Amino acid sequence: MSSQKKPIILTIDDEPQVLNAVERDLRKKYGKKYRIMKSNSGTEAIKLVKQLKKRNETISLFLVDQRMPQMEGTEFLIEATKVFSSTKKVLLTAYADTEAAIKSINDINLDYYLVKPWNPPEENLYPVLDDILDDWEANVILRYEGIKILGTLWSAKSHEIKDFLARNRVPYQWFDIDCDPESQEYLESLNLSTEKAIKQLPIVFLTDGSTLLSPTQDDLANKIGMKTQASSDFYDLIVIGGGPAGLAAGVYGPAEGLKTVVIEKIATGGQAGTSSRIENYLGFPNGISGLDLARRAETQVKRLGGEILLPQEVTKIDIEDNYKIVSLKDGKILRSHALIIATGIETKLINIPGIDPLIGAGVYYGAAITEANSYRDKEIFILGGGNSAGQSAMFFSAYVKKVSIIIRRSSLVESMSQYLIERIENSENINLITDTVIEEIKGDSTLKTLFLKNLNSKKVQEVSASALFIFIGATPRTELLEDLVERDEQGYILTGRDLLIKGRKPKNWNRKRDPLIFETNIPGIFAAGDVRHDSSKRVAAAVGEGSVTVQLIHQYLKEV
Repeated sequence: MSSQKKPIILTIDDEPQVLNAVERDLRKKYGKKYRIMKSNSGTEAIKLVKQLKKRNETISLFLVDQRMPQMEGTEFLIEATKVFSSTKKVLLTAYADTEAAIKSINDINLDYYLVKPWNPPEENLYPVLDDILDDWEANVILRYEGIKILGTLWSAKSHEIKDFLARNRVPYQWFDIDCDPESQEYLESLNLSTEKAIKQLPIVFLTDGSTLLSPTQDDLANKIGMKTQASSDFYDLIVIGGGPAGLAAGVYGPAEGLKTVVIEKIATGGQAGTSSRIENYLGFPNGISGLDLARRAETQVKRLGGEILLPQEVTKIDIEDNYKIVSLKDGKILRSHALIIATGIETKLINIPGIDPLIGAGVYYGAAITEANSYRDKEIFILGGGNSAGQSAMFFSAYVKKVSIIIRRSSLVESMSQYLIERIENSENINLITDTVIEEIKGDSTLKTLFLKNLNSKKVQEVSASALFIFIGATPRTELLEDLVERDEQGYILTGRDLLIKGRKPKNWNRKRDPLIFETNIPGIFAAGDVRHDSSKRVAAAVGEGSVTVQLIHQYLKEV
């Protein structure tokens, strides 16, 4: 953002003394990075907002008093966000107005409300605004800079690279060579015809002037400077997997004195990281996207002294006395006292005739929220009735013409949270198709048609479809552990009491004590989160397991 005008923080209050105090506190903390502007009425502020829009200015934050004559704070925010939709919104309220503030969280997606007075600002104002402005910067930066990707909607590898960059919060600009005229200029700069370019998609233009043709994720990661190399050969704790459980362990490990590294193959956040909105996570009354939750956790890990290797892959795990030996894809070998397996789960591949050639070209496993703009004003389908499916349906409904959710059951009651069911029912462009399965998928280079079979009537209906997002079934990521730790029939890792057979300790267990609650059949190797047998498959539960496991590791380390 250094090449742009400084973004604006606009504060509004009808009381001159309060307005001047807010302006003073904002300038003191944020004056170097932001322009601080003020207004003493909501109606005048709306005029100012419209003028700023015409001048192509950027407003990062509205900090608005609720009780003002002529126009209340919530009324102002409703009108102002029609002009600046991505601006953060904070309401200043008296204690008596907190009910109105809480209501506005749902009505206008309020980001926060502050109860007056906020003194001292170092305790009551700055920590809140720091967090909100960090969140704004992390998202708005996509507008200003980034690498450029040329590809097509029907290119599976283009989707893979876009998704990789988006999930790792790397700014980029997308050009579809089928419909973006500007893409031809980039192709001409490489002396490539459209026909030749198609064979090498995606084409990535980097900010240093270099170009990558059909790169792998590793190629791209190395080029843009992502951290893939460990700084040491030995750690107290190695965490495999950067989802909620792994990130929680990555926070609590270094916070409690353990030299910790988290190894993640694709992107932090796991399946939760792909969620467009998590509404029921404690502490975020207006919800939080999985991407933002992962970003915050990743920052926390690093701030406390933990390392994150990304993208990096574990190829082998060995045991040598009490040491855990972890081999990485780049050939490096790491050793540790303790190991946490937090590799999570992935959407299970399904066997539907015609599906395989269209994966990444209209058919997607999981949310694939990077494709929302590509399907604007089109009709898409979602297969599955869980919370992930519901969250994605709500997200896509803001972009596409129509979302149809396909489920085998007769209702969503048994599989989806009630708050999501209510939102889906109240949405004008979300349709629920019950008692139905997909019998066949057809398309040439992209998805064209779904054949839907009603399980009651046995009738098959042919429907046109622009995209299909699949959210059914899950399988644990435990292939690497097949001969190492004990697993159940589905591949989930057994821990603690689940390892005891009729009170007997697991085979080859070499401790007098029983395995600790999240400990596997190998002392010092633990499992946390969705990959563990009988886990609850909820974000908050995974975070809890990751943090508790660090406490258990301290118990284990007393033995070695």
